[in-house]
Amino acid sequence: MYDLIIIGAGSGGYAAALAAARLGGKTAVVEAADLGGTCVNRGCIPSKIWVRAAELRRGLEHGGEFGVNAELKSFDPQKAAARVQGVTSDIRMGMEAMLQGAGVDFIAGKARFDNPGQISVQGRSYQAKAFIIATGSKPQPPDIAGLGKALISSDAVLAGELPVSLLVYGAGYIEVEMASWLAALGVEITLACPERRILPSEDPDTSQRLIAALRKNGLTVLTGVELQAVKPGREGFGCLLSNGSELQAERVLCPVRRPNSKGLGLGEFGLKLNRNQGIAINPRLESSIPGIYAIGDVTGGRMLSNEAAFMAVYAAENALGAEHEFPFNQIPRGIWSFPQMAAVGLTEDEAEEQGYEVETGDFPLAINGLAMARDEGLGAVKIVSESKYGEVLGMHLVGPQACELIGEGVAALQGELTVSELAKGMRMHPTFSEAVFEAARDVAWA
Repeated sequence: MYDLIIIGAGSGGYAAALAAARLGGKTAVVEAADLGGTCVNRGCIPSKIWVRAAELRRGLEHGGEFGVNAELKSFDPQKAAARVQGVTSDIRMGMEAMLQGAGVDFIAGKARFDNPGQISVQGRSYQAKAFIIATGSKPQPPDIAGLGKALISSDAVLAGELPVSLLVYGAGYIEVEMASWLAALGVEITLACPERRILPSEDPDTSQRLIAALRKNGLTVLTGVELQAVKPGREGFGCLLSNGSELQAERVLCPVRRPNSKGLGLGEFGLKLNRNQGIAINPRLESSIPGIYAIGDVTGGRMLSNEAAFMAVYAAENALGAEHEFPFNQIPRGIWSFPQMAAVGLTEDEAEEQGYEVETGDFPLAINGLAMARDEGLGAVKIVSESKYGEVLGMHLVGPQACELIGEGVAALQGELTVSELAKGMRMHPTFSEAVFEAARDVAWA
Protein backbone atom coordinates (compact mmCIF):
# COMPACT_ATOMS: atom_id res chain seq x y z
CA MET A 1 0.00 0.00 0.00
CA TYR A 2 1.41 3.35 -1.06
CA ASP A 3 0.62 6.67 0.54
CA LEU A 4 0.53 8.26 -2.91
CA ILE A 5 0.72 7.12 -6.52
CA ILE A 6 1.22 9.68 -9.27
CA ILE A 7 0.08 8.79 -12.78
CA GLY A 8 2.33 10.54 -15.26
CA ALA A 9 6.00 11.50 -14.90
CA GLY A 10 6.15 14.78 -16.77
CA SER A 11 7.16 18.04 -15.11
CA GLY A 12 4.10 17.87 -12.83
CA GLY A 13 4.21 14.20 -11.90
CA TYR A 14 7.95 14.32 -11.31
CA ALA A 15 7.65 17.33 -8.99
CA ALA A 16 4.76 15.73 -7.12
CA ALA A 17 6.72 12.53 -6.56
CA LEU A 18 9.71 14.37 -5.13
CA ALA A 19 7.52 16.55 -2.92
CA ALA A 20 5.66 13.55 -1.49
CA ALA A 21 8.87 11.62 -0.88
CA ARG A 22 10.42 14.57 0.94
CA LEU A 23 7.37 14.67 3.19
CA GLY A 24 7.97 11.03 4.11
CA GLY A 25 5.22 9.46 2.03
CA LYS A 26 5.69 6.06 0.43
CA THR A 27 5.44 7.12 -3.21
CA ALA A 28 5.32 5.63 -6.69
CA VAL A 29 5.07 7.25 -10.11
CA VAL A 30 3.64 5.56 -13.21
CA GLU A 31 4.70 6.52 -16.74
CA ALA A 32 3.63 4.95 -20.03
CA ALA A 33 6.18 6.76 -22.21
CA ASP A 34 9.31 8.84 -21.58
CA LEU A 35 10.23 10.31 -18.23
CA GLY A 36 9.91 14.07 -18.46
CA GLY A 37 6.73 14.09 -20.52
CA THR A 38 5.98 16.70 -23.15
CA CYS A 39 8.02 19.45 -21.49
CA VAL A 40 11.35 17.68 -21.55
CA ASN A 41 10.93 15.60 -24.68
CA ARG A 42 8.63 17.47 -27.06
CA GLY A 43 8.00 20.95 -25.67
CA CYS A 44 9.70 23.42 -23.36
CA ILE A 45 13.28 22.18 -23.46
CA PRO A 46 13.58 21.28 -27.17
CA SER A 47 11.91 24.53 -28.20
CA LYS A 48 14.32 26.63 -26.13
CA ILE A 49 17.26 25.05 -27.93
CA TRP A 50 15.72 26.17 -31.22
CA VAL A 51 15.04 29.61 -29.71
CA ARG A 52 18.74 29.85 -28.83
CA ALA A 53 19.68 28.95 -32.41
CA ALA A 54 17.34 31.68 -33.62
CA GLU A 55 18.88 34.19 -31.17
CA LEU A 56 22.37 33.45 -32.50
CA ARG A 57 21.21 33.87 -36.09
CA ARG A 58 19.48 37.16 -35.26
CA GLY A 59 22.67 38.34 -33.58
CA LEU A 60 24.62 37.84 -36.79
CA GLU A 61 21.98 39.59 -38.85
CA HIS A 62 21.90 42.67 -36.61
CA GLY A 63 25.57 42.79 -35.68
CA GLY A 64 26.36 45.44 -38.26
CA GLU A 65 24.48 48.02 -36.20
CA PHE A 66 27.21 47.59 -33.56
CA GLY A 67 30.13 47.39 -35.97
CA VAL A 68 30.27 43.60 -35.98
CA ASN A 69 30.09 42.54 -39.60
CA ALA A 70 29.67 38.79 -39.99
CA GLU A 71 27.91 36.50 -42.42
CA LEU A 72 25.99 33.30 -41.79
CA LYS A 73 27.83 30.65 -43.79
CA SER A 74 25.28 27.91 -43.14
CA PHE A 75 22.67 26.63 -40.75
CA ASP A 76 22.41 22.90 -40.06
CA PRO A 77 19.02 22.03 -38.51
CA GLN A 78 20.18 18.48 -37.82
CA LYS A 79 22.98 19.78 -35.62
CA ALA A 80 20.44 21.66 -33.54
CA ALA A 81 18.21 18.57 -33.48
CA ALA A 82 21.15 16.50 -32.22
CA ARG A 83 21.61 18.97 -29.39
CA VAL A 84 17.94 18.55 -28.55
CA GLN A 85 18.41 14.81 -28.24
CA GLY A 86 21.51 15.16 -26.11
CA VAL A 87 20.07 17.70 -23.69
CA THR A 88 16.75 15.89 -23.25
CA SER A 89 18.58 12.63 -22.63
CA ASP A 90 20.74 14.26 -19.95
CA ILE A 91 17.68 15.75 -18.25
CA ARG A 92 15.87 12.40 -18.24
CA MET A 93 18.87 10.72 -16.64
CA GLY A 94 19.01 13.43 -14.01
CA MET A 95 15.31 13.05 -13.25
CA GLU A 96 15.67 9.29 -12.93
CA ALA A 97 18.56 9.71 -10.52
CA MET A 98 16.59 12.21 -8.43
CA LEU A 99 13.59 9.87 -8.16
CA GLN A 100 15.80 6.95 -7.18
CA GLY A 101 17.64 9.05 -4.64
CA ALA A 102 14.34 10.12 -3.08
CA GLY A 103 13.16 6.51 -2.79
CA VAL A 104 10.33 6.87 -5.32
CA ASP A 105 9.27 3.65 -7.06
CA PHE A 106 9.00 3.94 -10.84
CA ILE A 107 6.33 1.83 -12.56
CA ALA A 108 6.50 1.61 -16.35
CA GLY A 109 3.24 1.24 -18.25
CA LYS A 110 -0.23 2.68 -18.69
CA ALA A 111 -2.37 2.93 -15.56
CA ARG A 112 -6.09 2.33 -15.35
CA PHE A 113 -8.22 2.55 -12.21
CA ASP A 114 -9.92 -0.62 -11.01
CA ASN A 115 -11.62 1.49 -8.34
CA PRO A 116 -10.80 4.85 -6.68
CA GLY A 117 -8.22 3.18 -4.45
CA GLN A 118 -6.49 0.82 -6.90
CA ILE A 119 -4.89 0.90 -10.34
CA SER A 120 -3.66 -1.78 -12.70
CA VAL A 121 -0.47 -1.46 -14.74
CA GLN A 122 0.71 -4.20 -17.08
CA GLY A 123 -1.53 -6.72 -15.34
CA ARG A 124 -0.37 -5.85 -11.82
CA SER A 125 -2.45 -4.08 -9.20
CA TYR A 126 -1.27 -1.24 -6.96
CA GLN A 127 -3.14 0.36 -4.08
CA ALA A 128 -2.70 3.79 -2.57
CA LYS A 129 -4.36 6.06 -0.04
CA ALA A 130 -4.37 8.87 -2.61
CA PHE A 131 -3.60 9.46 -6.28
CA ILE A 132 -2.49 12.39 -8.42
CA ILE A 133 -3.36 12.32 -12.12
CA ALA A 134 -0.72 14.10 -14.17
CA THR A 135 -1.26 12.57 -17.60
CA GLY A 136 -0.73 15.82 -19.48
CA SER A 137 -2.11 16.58 -22.92
CA LYS A 138 -1.88 15.35 -26.49
CA PRO A 139 -2.04 16.95 -29.96
CA GLN A 140 -5.49 17.29 -31.46
CA PRO A 141 -5.44 19.07 -34.81
CA PRO A 142 -8.69 20.60 -36.06
CA ASP A 143 -10.99 18.73 -38.43
CA ILE A 144 -10.33 20.59 -41.69
CA ALA A 145 -10.85 19.12 -45.14
CA GLY A 146 -7.56 18.07 -46.76
CA LEU A 147 -5.42 19.02 -43.76
CA GLY A 148 -4.03 15.54 -43.13
CA LYS A 149 -1.40 15.41 -45.89
CA ALA A 150 -0.33 19.02 -45.35
CA LEU A 151 -0.02 18.77 -41.58
CA ILE A 152 3.39 18.77 -39.93
CA SER A 153 3.60 18.00 -36.23
CA SER A 154 5.47 20.09 -33.70
CA ASP A 155 7.45 16.93 -32.92
CA ALA A 156 8.71 16.82 -36.52
CA VAL A 157 9.68 20.49 -36.44
CA LEU A 158 11.55 20.07 -33.16
CA ALA A 159 13.34 17.08 -34.69
CA GLY A 160 14.77 19.35 -37.39
CA GLU A 161 12.22 19.17 -40.21
CA LEU A 162 12.00 22.86 -41.19
CA PRO A 163 9.83 23.63 -44.24
CA VAL A 164 10.65 26.50 -46.59
CA SER A 165 7.24 28.04 -45.93
CA LEU A 166 4.69 27.31 -43.25
CA LEU A 167 1.17 28.30 -42.30
CA VAL A 168 0.89 28.27 -38.51
CA TYR A 169 -2.80 28.07 -37.64
CA GLY A 170 -3.88 29.14 -34.17
CA ALA A 171 -3.69 32.01 -31.70
CA GLY A 172 -2.22 30.37 -28.60
CA TYR A 173 1.13 30.33 -26.82
CA ILE A 174 2.61 27.42 -28.78
CA GLU A 175 1.56 28.75 -32.17
CA VAL A 176 2.89 32.26 -31.57
CA GLU A 177 6.20 31.13 -30.07
CA MET A 178 6.94 28.57 -32.78
CA ALA A 179 5.95 30.99 -35.54
CA SER A 180 8.36 33.58 -34.12
CA TRP A 181 11.49 31.44 -33.82
CA LEU A 182 10.85 29.57 -37.06
CA ALA A 183 10.68 32.91 -38.87
CA ALA A 184 13.94 33.95 -37.19
CA LEU A 185 15.52 30.78 -38.61
CA GLY A 186 14.50 31.72 -42.14
CA VAL A 187 11.18 29.92 -42.59
CA GLU A 188 8.57 31.99 -44.44
CA ILE A 189 5.78 32.19 -41.86
CA THR A 190 2.12 33.12 -42.02
CA LEU A 191 0.39 33.07 -38.64
CA ALA A 192 -3.38 32.87 -39.05
CA CYS A 193 -6.12 32.47 -36.47
CA PRO A 194 -9.93 32.66 -36.31
CA GLU A 195 -9.79 34.82 -33.20
CA ARG A 196 -9.81 38.60 -33.48
CA ARG A 197 -6.32 38.76 -31.99
CA ILE A 198 -3.46 36.48 -31.08
CA LEU A 199 -3.21 35.37 -27.44
CA PRO A 200 -6.90 36.12 -26.85
CA SER A 201 -6.73 35.28 -23.14
CA GLU A 202 -4.04 37.92 -22.57
CA ASP A 203 -4.39 41.67 -22.17
CA PRO A 204 -5.38 43.32 -25.48
CA ASP A 205 -2.44 45.73 -25.27
CA THR A 206 -0.10 42.75 -25.02
CA SER A 207 -1.61 41.17 -28.12
CA GLN A 208 -1.36 44.35 -30.16
CA ARG A 209 2.23 45.02 -29.10
CA LEU A 210 3.28 41.52 -29.98
CA ILE A 211 1.49 41.56 -33.35
CA ALA A 212 3.31 44.79 -34.23
CA ALA A 213 6.66 43.24 -33.26
CA LEU A 214 6.01 40.03 -35.19
CA ARG A 215 5.10 41.95 -38.32
CA LYS A 216 8.20 44.11 -37.97
CA ASN A 217 10.19 40.87 -37.82
CA GLY A 218 8.78 39.79 -41.18
CA LEU A 219 5.89 37.52 -40.22
CA THR A 220 2.52 37.77 -41.92
CA VAL A 221 -0.15 37.82 -39.20
CA LEU A 222 -3.78 37.28 -40.17
CA THR A 223 -6.48 37.51 -37.50
CA GLY A 224 -10.19 36.79 -37.76
CA VAL A 225 -9.76 34.24 -40.57
CA GLU A 226 -10.54 30.53 -40.53
CA LEU A 227 -8.67 27.82 -42.39
CA GLN A 228 -11.53 26.17 -44.27
CA ALA A 229 -9.78 23.62 -46.50
CA VAL A 230 -6.40 22.52 -47.78
CA LYS A 231 -5.61 21.20 -51.26
CA PRO A 232 -2.47 20.38 -53.26
CA GLY A 233 -0.90 23.56 -54.57
CA ARG A 234 1.99 24.88 -56.63
CA GLU A 235 4.27 25.37 -53.61
CA GLY A 236 3.08 22.44 -51.55
CA PHE A 237 -0.48 23.16 -50.52
CA GLY A 238 -3.13 25.74 -51.13
CA CYS A 239 -4.77 26.89 -47.90
CA LEU A 240 -8.27 28.26 -48.42
CA LEU A 241 -9.13 30.98 -45.91
CA SER A 242 -12.50 32.36 -44.88
CA ASN A 243 -11.62 35.81 -46.26
CA GLY A 244 -11.69 34.33 -49.75
CA SER A 245 -7.93 34.17 -50.26
CA GLU A 246 -5.77 31.15 -51.00
CA LEU A 247 -2.41 30.99 -49.26
CA GLN A 248 0.41 28.81 -50.60
CA ALA A 249 2.58 27.00 -48.05
CA GLU A 250 4.80 23.93 -48.07
CA ARG A 251 3.23 22.61 -44.85
CA VAL A 252 0.67 23.52 -42.16
CA LEU A 253 1.34 23.50 -38.42
CA CYS A 254 -1.58 23.23 -35.96
CA PRO A 255 0.01 22.44 -32.57
CA VAL A 256 -3.16 22.74 -30.48
CA ARG A 257 -3.36 20.30 -27.57
CA ARG A 258 -6.18 18.77 -25.52
CA PRO A 259 -6.19 17.27 -21.99
CA ASN A 260 -5.25 13.60 -21.89
CA SER A 261 -8.15 12.85 -19.55
CA LYS A 262 -9.72 9.76 -21.10
CA GLY A 263 -8.95 6.08 -20.69
CA LEU A 264 -8.39 6.26 -16.93
CA GLY A 265 -11.41 4.12 -16.07
CA LEU A 266 -12.86 6.67 -13.66
CA GLY A 267 -16.00 7.65 -15.55
CA GLU A 268 -18.14 5.07 -13.81
CA PHE A 269 -16.91 6.32 -10.43
CA GLY A 270 -18.10 9.88 -11.00
CA LEU A 271 -15.07 11.69 -12.39
CA LYS A 272 -16.24 15.06 -13.70
CA LEU A 273 -14.69 16.94 -16.62
CA ASN A 274 -14.77 20.68 -17.26
CA ARG A 275 -15.74 22.48 -20.47
CA ASN A 276 -12.22 21.99 -21.85
CA GLN A 277 -12.54 18.22 -21.31
CA GLY A 278 -9.98 18.46 -18.55
CA ILE A 279 -10.46 16.96 -15.10
CA ALA A 280 -12.49 19.34 -12.94
CA ILE A 281 -10.74 20.22 -9.67
CA ASN A 282 -11.50 22.25 -6.56
CA PRO A 283 -9.18 24.90 -5.05
CA ARG A 284 -7.29 22.10 -3.26
CA LEU A 285 -6.69 20.44 -6.67
CA GLU A 286 -8.89 17.48 -5.75
CA SER A 287 -11.16 15.97 -8.38
CA SER A 288 -14.82 15.08 -7.91
CA ILE A 289 -13.62 11.75 -6.47
CA PRO A 290 -12.24 12.15 -2.92
CA GLY A 291 -8.56 11.25 -2.65
CA ILE A 292 -7.86 11.66 -6.37
CA TYR A 293 -6.12 14.88 -7.38
CA ALA A 294 -5.24 16.27 -10.81
CA ILE A 295 -2.59 18.74 -11.94
CA GLY A 296 -1.23 20.37 -15.07
CA ASP A 297 -2.41 19.95 -18.65
CA VAL A 298 -4.91 17.23 -17.81
CA THR A 299 -6.99 19.85 -15.98
CA GLY A 300 -7.19 22.09 -19.07
CA GLY A 301 -6.37 25.75 -18.62
CA ARG A 302 -3.29 27.35 -20.14
CA MET A 303 -1.23 24.13 -20.16
CA LEU A 304 2.05 25.54 -18.85
CA SER A 305 4.84 23.39 -17.45
CA ASN A 306 5.54 25.75 -14.55
CA GLU A 307 1.86 25.64 -13.62
CA ALA A 308 1.99 21.84 -13.46
CA ALA A 309 5.16 21.83 -11.37
CA PHE A 310 3.76 24.21 -8.75
CA MET A 311 0.36 22.52 -8.69
CA ALA A 312 2.30 19.31 -8.05
CA VAL A 313 3.70 20.47 -4.73
CA TYR A 314 0.31 21.67 -3.46
CA ALA A 315 -1.41 18.47 -4.60
CA ALA A 316 1.23 16.25 -2.97
CA GLU A 317 0.98 18.11 0.32
CA ASN A 318 -2.83 17.96 0.26
CA ALA A 319 -2.82 14.28 -0.65
CA LEU A 320 -0.74 13.67 2.46
CA GLY A 321 -3.05 15.61 4.76
CA ALA A 322 -2.62 19.36 4.21
CA GLU A 323 -5.46 21.75 3.32
CA HIS A 324 -3.78 24.25 0.98
CA GLU A 325 -5.62 26.18 -1.72
CA PHE A 326 -3.64 26.75 -4.89
CA PRO A 327 -3.00 30.42 -5.83
CA PHE A 328 -4.13 30.30 -9.44
CA ASN A 329 -3.79 34.10 -9.71
CA GLN A 330 -0.02 33.81 -9.24
CA ILE A 331 0.71 31.53 -12.20
CA PRO A 332 3.10 33.29 -14.59
CA ARG A 333 2.69 32.61 -18.29
CA GLY A 334 4.96 33.54 -21.14
CA ILE A 335 6.43 32.73 -24.53
CA TRP A 336 9.95 32.96 -25.90
CA SER A 337 9.03 34.89 -29.02
CA PHE A 338 10.99 37.83 -30.46
CA PRO A 339 10.39 39.84 -28.34
CA GLN A 340 9.27 37.74 -25.40
CA MET A 341 5.84 38.01 -23.77
CA ALA A 342 5.04 37.28 -20.14
CA ALA A 343 2.19 38.02 -17.76
CA VAL A 344 0.77 37.20 -14.35
CA GLY A 345 -2.50 38.00 -12.62
CA LEU A 346 -5.50 39.79 -14.08
CA THR A 347 -5.79 41.58 -17.38
CA GLU A 348 -7.41 45.01 -17.37
CA ASP A 349 -10.66 43.55 -18.72
CA GLU A 350 -10.69 40.72 -16.18
CA ALA A 351 -10.15 43.13 -13.29
CA GLU A 352 -13.06 45.28 -14.42
CA GLU A 353 -15.27 42.21 -14.87
CA GLN A 354 -14.51 41.26 -11.26
CA GLY A 355 -15.75 44.61 -10.06
CA TYR A 356 -12.49 46.44 -9.41
CA GLU A 357 -12.08 50.12 -10.10
CA VAL A 358 -8.98 49.81 -12.21
CA GLU A 359 -5.95 51.99 -12.81
CA THR A 360 -3.13 51.03 -15.15
CA GLY A 361 0.42 52.15 -15.72
CA ASP A 362 2.60 51.70 -18.80
CA PHE A 363 6.23 52.19 -19.62
CA PRO A 364 7.51 51.68 -23.18
CA LEU A 365 10.86 49.98 -23.58
CA ALA A 366 11.64 52.42 -26.39
CA ILE A 367 12.76 54.86 -23.65
CA ASN A 368 14.44 52.31 -21.36
CA GLY A 369 18.18 52.98 -21.33
CA LEU A 370 19.37 49.41 -21.69
CA ALA A 371 16.81 48.60 -24.36
CA MET A 372 17.93 51.65 -26.34
CA ALA A 373 21.59 50.71 -25.96
CA ARG A 374 20.94 47.17 -27.15
CA ASP A 375 18.46 48.16 -29.87
CA GLU A 376 15.74 46.06 -28.20
CA GLY A 377 13.10 48.69 -27.65
CA LEU A 378 10.06 46.80 -28.94
CA GLY A 379 7.50 46.31 -26.16
CA ALA A 380 6.39 47.74 -22.84
CA VAL A 381 5.49 46.95 -19.23
CA LYS A 382 1.87 47.33 -18.15
CA ILE A 383 0.66 47.12 -14.56
CA VAL A 384 -2.98 46.65 -13.59
CA SER A 385 -3.97 47.83 -10.11
CA GLU A 386 -7.10 48.63 -8.11
CA SER A 387 -7.54 52.30 -7.36
CA LYS A 388 -8.62 52.31 -3.68
CA TYR A 389 -5.46 50.89 -2.13
CA GLY A 390 -3.25 50.56 -5.20
CA GLU A 391 -2.84 46.79 -4.89
CA VAL A 392 -1.14 45.21 -7.90
CA LEU A 393 -3.59 42.91 -9.69
CA GLY A 394 -1.59 42.00 -12.77
CA MET A 395 1.58 42.63 -14.75
CA HIS A 396 1.99 42.30 -18.51
CA LEU A 397 5.27 42.50 -20.38
CA VAL A 398 6.36 42.46 -24.00
CA GLY A 399 10.09 42.83 -24.53
CA PRO A 400 13.53 41.33 -23.92
CA GLN A 401 13.85 39.05 -20.88
CA ALA A 402 10.11 39.31 -20.18
CA CYS A 403 9.99 35.68 -19.02
CA GLU A 404 12.65 36.46 -16.40
CA LEU A 405 11.20 39.82 -15.37
CA ILE A 406 7.72 38.41 -14.75
CA GLY A 407 9.08 37.03 -11.48
CA GLU A 408 8.75 40.59 -10.19
CA GLY A 409 5.04 40.45 -10.91
CA VAL A 410 4.68 37.10 -9.17
CA ALA A 411 6.45 38.47 -6.10
CA ALA A 412 4.21 41.54 -6.13
CA LEU A 413 1.06 39.42 -6.16
CA GLN A 414 2.41 36.99 -3.58
CA GLY A 415 3.32 39.84 -1.24
CA GLU A 416 0.13 41.79 -2.01
CA LEU A 417 2.23 44.83 -2.88
CA THR A 418 0.79 48.18 -3.86
CA VAL A 419 2.02 50.14 -6.86
CA SER A 420 3.54 52.67 -4.44
CA GLU A 421 5.61 49.94 -2.79
CA LEU A 422 6.63 48.52 -6.17
CA ALA A 423 7.59 52.01 -7.39
CA LYS A 424 10.00 52.44 -4.45
CA GLY A 425 11.91 49.22 -5.12
CA MET A 426 15.45 50.01 -6.25
CA ARG A 427 16.97 48.43 -9.35
CA MET A 428 20.36 48.42 -11.00
CA HIS A 429 20.93 50.85 -13.86
CA PRO A 430 20.81 50.34 -16.73
CA THR A 431 18.54 47.29 -16.67
CA PHE A 432 15.31 46.16 -18.28
CA SER A 433 13.88 45.79 -14.77
CA GLU A 434 13.81 49.57 -14.39
CA ALA A 435 10.79 49.50 -16.71
CA VAL A 436 8.87 47.68 -13.96
CA PHE A 437 9.16 50.43 -11.36
CA GLU A 438 8.64 53.06 -14.06
CA ALA A 439 5.31 51.43 -14.95
CA ALA A 440 4.43 51.35 -11.23
CA ARG A 441 5.32 55.02 -10.94
CA ASP A 442 3.06 55.75 -13.90
CA VAL A 443 0.18 54.53 -11.71
CA ALA A 444 1.29 55.65 -8.26
CA TRP A 445 2.42 59.12 -9.27
CA ALA A 446 -0.41 59.88 -11.68
